[in-house]
Amino acid sequence: MSNKPTTADEIVADPRQGLEQLAAEADKPNVSPGTRNRLRAELSKVVEELGRLLMVLDPIRQPTSVFDPGNPKVVGRFIALALVAQPLHPLAEIGRFYGAGVYAIYYRGAFPFYEKLSRSETPIYVGQASPAINNARTPVEQGDKLCRRLDEHRKNIGKATGTLDIGDFAFRSLVVQSGWETAAEDYLIHLFRPIWNNETRILYGLGKHGDDPKVRSNKRSPWDTLHPGRLWAAGSNLSDSKTTERILEQLDAHFATYPVFSDLNSVLVGFIEELRQI
Repeated sequence: MSNKPTTADEIVADPRQGLEQLAAEADKPNVSPGTRNRLRAELSKVVEELGRLLMVLDPIRQPTSVFDPGNPKVVGRFIALALVAQPLHPLAEIGRFYGAGVYAIYYRGAFPFYEKLSRSETPIYVGQASPAINNARTPVEQGDKLCRRLDEHRKNIGKATGTLDIGDFAFRSLVVQSGWETAAEDYLIHLFRPIWNNETRILYGLGKHGDDPKVRSNKRSPWDTLHPGRLWAAGSNLSDSKTTERILEQLDAHFATYPVFSDLNSVLVGFIEELRQI
């Protein structure tokens, strides 16, 4: 008399077979690095899904995370919250001040493609300024890195002719203990998905530095396509990385997926929701 497989045995049979095939594929000597990377990426997704399934099957509820004050990601969240608590200042009037850290730039104008973003609490761009020397202990030792970085952005935005007005921009900045600025910037990008940041892959290029347009061979950044004016990006030998139509399609899709934070209360709600364990 043969033992009939249980339902659980039948359910896990196919995944086990798939894992055996994956292991056999990975062991082949001629597997290319690209294929290995794709296999690793897909396997990581499967591991995540299995982890979530194990939590569902466990009769004792588990927290989704453990709050660790020493985790850089946790510290980055609270630094980002401290940044949002800072007052807004006109980007046209930065001034000089000591310190390195993080900043956020906000749009307040009437450019039609940024209508959903304008006057909201979602920044159009966030960034960091590293200290002048590693492990600087005071703002003076850090140097005037934050204000210099903001001033670079002010100059670049001011060169955009016909589309942007520097008077329509504001910023928040936060001087941060040296070494924590990267963690804070990572969380700011994760929370706000700013459309000018490289990581969002829509309107990257604000921080790009150009060469002589006669010798430059790189493609024109989407930022320069939508906001022409920087001389080095105006060369006739340059082609656009994206068409304007493609940029606008991506903006529509982005705002549909990541609605803007209309006010500070909605930012706080989003922040608090991500801290929940159960």
